[in-house]
Parts: sequence; structure tokens; C-alpha cells
Amino acid sequence: MSYGKLSKTKSTTKKIIALVGAPNSGKTTLYNWLTDSKFSTVNYPGATVEYSLGGLAPRFGDDLELIDTPGTYSLHPKSADEEVTIKALFEKSFLSQPQGVVVVVDGTQLGRHLFLAEQMRETGFPMVLVVTMSDLLEKQGLEIDLELLSEKMNCKVISFDGVLGAGLTQLITELRSLDVSKQPHLHQVWDAKTSEQKSEACEKLAHQALFKTEQDRQKLNNIFQKTNKIDRTLLHPILGLLFFFLIMATLFSGIYWVASPIMDGVDYVLGWLGEKVMELGPNTLWADFLSHGLIASFSAVLVFVPQIFILFLGIGILESSGYLARAATLIDRPFSKLGLSGRSFVPVLSGFACAVPALMATRNIPSRRDRWITNFMIPLMSCSARLPVYALLLGFLFQEEPVWKAGLALAGLYFASLFMGSVAAGVLNRLIPKDKGSFFMMELPLYRRPRWTVVLTQSISRTKSFVVKAGPIIFILAVVLWAGTTFPNYQAVDDQEKVESSYAGQVGRIFEPLFEPMGVDWRVGIGLISAFAAREVFVSSMAVVFQVTSEDEASQQKSLLEKMSTAENSRGEKIFTVSSVLGLIIFFMIALQCISTVGMAFRESNSWAFALGQLVSFNLIAYGLAVAVVQGLRAIGVS
Repeated sequence: MSYGKLSKTKSTTKKIIALVGAPNSGKTTLYNWLTDSKFSTVNYPGATVEYSLGGLAPRFGDDLELIDTPGTYSLHPKSADEEVTIKALFEKSFLSQPQGVVVVVDGTQLGRHLFLAEQMRETGFPMVLVVTMSDLLEKQGLEIDLELLSEKMNCKVISFDGVLGAGLTQLITELRSLDVSKQPHLHQVWDAKTSEQKSEACEKLAHQALFKTEQDRQKLNNIFQKTNKIDRTLLHPILGLLFFFLIMATLFSGIYWVASPIMDGVDYVLGWLGEKVMELGPNTLWADFLSHGLIASFSAVLVFVPQIFILFLGIGILESSGYLARAATLIDRPFSKLGLSGRSFVPVLSGFACAVPALMATRNIPSRRDRWITNFMIPLMSCSARLPVYALLLGFLFQEEPVWKAGLALAGLYFASLFMGSVAAGVLNRLIPKDKGSFFMMELPLYRRPRWTVVLTQSISRTKSFVVKAGPIIFILAVVLWAGTTFPNYQAVDDQEKVESSYAGQVGRIFEPLFEPMGVDWRVGIGLISAFAAREVFVSSMAVVFQVTSEDEASQQKSLLEKMSTAENSRGEKIFTVSSVLGLIIFFMIALQCISTVGMAFRESNSWAFALGQLVSFNLIAYGLAVAVVQGLRAIGVS
């Protein structure tokens, strides 16, 4: 775990400022401007909820450290992520307690968001109030009375433009001049009467600060007209779901066909590199290791990195544009049939990127029962680690077909994984006793044009994190598999003879009876076993086990597909057929092969019975269904 730039040494010399605000208030946009999007995302000590740490952007200086806390509507938490915000503000941990606070409020939702600011004011925290969405207000001729807000809230108030960054310099100046000698205290809970009075006072203050004439209220309504007009379609009970599936299908199928030209380029370069290495040391162990071991292993996975980047980019665009919150609202009704709410949608969608942060994201679900069900279905979502496997197997099935067909098939796999997750959630919904009724509420942000620099930066960062995480595992297994498939008969001229007589071949044949019902032999079995270290390793394992070279074509992927097309078992039967490949796809769709996910499932549920039960049940079901599909297709004549 990385703890970013904050350290005990630096925290004694730099002023630490926490950003606090409601979800979709523009808080993270402000944070990205302050840090130039250069920060570390970490877990709060003792919890799995993420928040961000970063230093001030170099162009502004280096005397401030910033904490972007999880969004919260109140200082009295109702979910785990809101609880982390309170702990980050008031509990001393390995970090020094924040010395000041920036409370971020949405100018278009001023009355509701001032409620949190009023709570923060009563704690005695040195604070600056930042009003976002000011550019939208100015377009309608609205101007917030900042002096009135400053007087009533007893703090400096700054208007911030999230598109152009106007107001940053003034904010940084005010943060530097904050009097941090005050000692804040926890906020005392208001009773129902006081809470109602405070809410009315905030609405009244917002009215005074925004509306100077009767026409001003209509001007504010004009800001929402475009969003409301779009929502009449995208939130329509029928059309909304239709557009939802079209948007998701475009994203998932686009992962394949948009990335295809880039993948070909990466594949060509890596294939050329492997060929040149072999030319430098023909018939030598070191060249064989570098070319057939390391380069073949890494290229088998790296060639699919463009697809992974497009997946992260697509999710980032949906989130920053404001559509993701709408999707959660749309999914609330079908999710309710599974005992869930729309609040589970964002973690489930995050599972298409990676199950580990998706499991963390369930901490914002107040109901413990809903969290368990959501945690149970998340590992079934087709994460980015499965993407290289799907792409390889679909590439085999659609070798002579147009790229768009494989893209549609990939989209189908994503929707199939969502269906399987829904089935799993439905089963668990019947097994876990229902708790008291809960309701789903989410504040829908205005539709905004994404800040492309931020979306691109975050997508690159997440893709880089995937590669860095997978790299060591691929390297270790590449060394083990190369050595296992090369020795002891490394001097054999025939590659197939060398592999069959190798240590890996001897071990693989012991487990071969387990994999034969799936229509594959011990070589694919080695790949399946290796995939329990990381799913994407299956592809690199295939490249090593099948001795992939690129002597005829400077393309590692094409060479691997050709090897798969001609590979035969000991009985002279084709290993990779329509039935066996479909069986492998089903196995990877359901099997839980990620140790990190198992560990995170335990942390989130605090139950080894839950985590291990999930591990065993998913793998047994995956194996059983894969065997049933292969044998069933063969029974009706589909080889």
C-alpha cells in the first residue's frame, strides 16, 4: 500500500488541508486542479475505503498537502466511507490531523450543501468555503453574494470555476493565511427540531445569496433545463433502459474494435523484438529464455493493454459526464428484485475494471446485507484481468471474421457476466434474512463535458497500475514456466518433444485427467493452474507452453493463434475447437482465480466462511458448467 507524498517528516513542516463536500459537489475536480492530478489513492488505516493524498501542484508552491476525503452529506455518518471522512478530520493516525478544511458546495444546490458547511463551522475547524459551478451561474446572469455568505458563515468564501480553474490562486492564498491555532471538536448531533431549523436557515441564506429579483429563480431553473430535457429520455422507464444497454454495449464492444489497430502495432513491435533477440543468439539458452520466455510472456499480455485503457477511459467518461449516477438510478428497480438498490451499481460497474477496488466501493452501502450480496456478485463481473483471456479466445473463434463480430461477442460476455452476477445475488438474497427496509437516494449531478486531461490522466494511471501489478507475477511465472518447459531435455531439436519430456510436461500429465473433460490437455491445464496467480497469466502461459515464435510473421499474437489452431493432444485430436474454447470462456467467466479478491472479500465481510465459500463454489460451478458445455456440444456434433 502506498501512502502518497504525505509522511511524518513532511507533515511537520507543511500545512495539511482536507477537502470536504457532498458527492458530486465538484470537490474532486477542485482537488485535481490543486494537485495537477498528481496524487496517490490509498486506504484509510484500519479500513478499505479509499481517499486521495497529494501535494500542491509545483506551479503553486510546495507548502500545502491536501486530502480529498470521501463525499459526505453530514458529519454524522451513515455509511463506512462517510465514517472515514469523519475519522480523517478528527482522529489522529499515522497522519497529522488536518489543520484546515476546504468545504466545497455546489452553487446550483447551495441550500442543501450549506447544511454540511454549517455543521463544519460549528466544529471550530479553520475553514474556507468554496462555491463550485460558478461558470454555470454566470452564464445565466446569476452572481452569488460571497460577502453575505462570508459574513453568515464566518469564513472566507471563494467562487471556483471547474472548467477554467478561476479562483485557485485566491484559494491557495487564503489557505496559507488560515489561523491553524484553533482546536476543532466533534460536532454535536442536532435534535430533529434543531436540524429542521438549520435546514430552513441554510435554504433562506442560499435564497438571499442567489436571488436578488424574482427572475433570478427562473435563471437558476434554466441551468437545469438542458439536464432535465436529457433526463426525460435517459431516465425514462423504457427508453432509459434501452439507452443504458446501448451505451454499455457500445463501451464493451468498442473495447475490441477501437483498440484493434493499436494492438496490431504493439504486437508487431514485440514480435520483431523477439525475432531480433533470437537472431543475436541462435540456439543459445539465454536468447531462448529472453525470446520464448520473457518477451513472449509479456507481449502476450501487453498486446491487450490498449483494450484495458479503453475500458478505464470509457468508465471515466461515464462518471465525469454525470451519466453514471443516472445509470445507478435506472438500475435501482431491477436491482431491488435481487435485494439490492441502485447504490450497488457503481461498485458492480467498477468490478468490470477490477474486483478489488469494487469491493472497497461497497463501503458506501449502508445496509450490511446489501454489502454482502454486492460483494458476492462482484467477482463475477468480467474484470480487466479477464480481458486478455477473452480477447485471445475470441480471436481464435473469429479469426476469419470482421473485427466488429468479435466486439459484439465481447459485449455479450460482459452482459452475460452481469446476468450471472444477478443470478448469484438472487440466490444469496433468498438465503440471507432481510433486514429493515432501506431506500435509495442519489443526488443527480448536472451533465457536464468531461475534463479530458483529468479523465486521460486517471485512465493512464489505472492502466499503468494494472501493468505494474501484473508485471512481477508474469516475470516470475515466465521464468518458472520457461525453465519447466525447457529442461531437462533442452537440447532436443523438436520443440514438441522438448516440451513433452520437460518437467512441466511430467507434472502436467498428472493433472491431465482433471482437464480432459473440458476438452483440453495438460498444456492448457498448466495455463489454468497458473491463472490462479492472476487471470491474465493464462495468455502468457500459453505463449510459453506452446513455444510461440514469430519467425515467419512479426506478430506474437498471430503466431500464438496459429499454434492453437494446429495443437493436438496425444490422441491426435485438436485441442482448441469451438466447444473447448467456449468451455474455457465459461470457466473464466465464473471461476474465482484472483487471490487478492479472496483476501479483499474476507476484509469486507470479516468472514473466512464467506470468502472461502465464494472461492470454492465459484470454481466448482465454473468447472461443472465448462464440462457440461463441452460435452453437450460434442454430443450434438459440435466439435
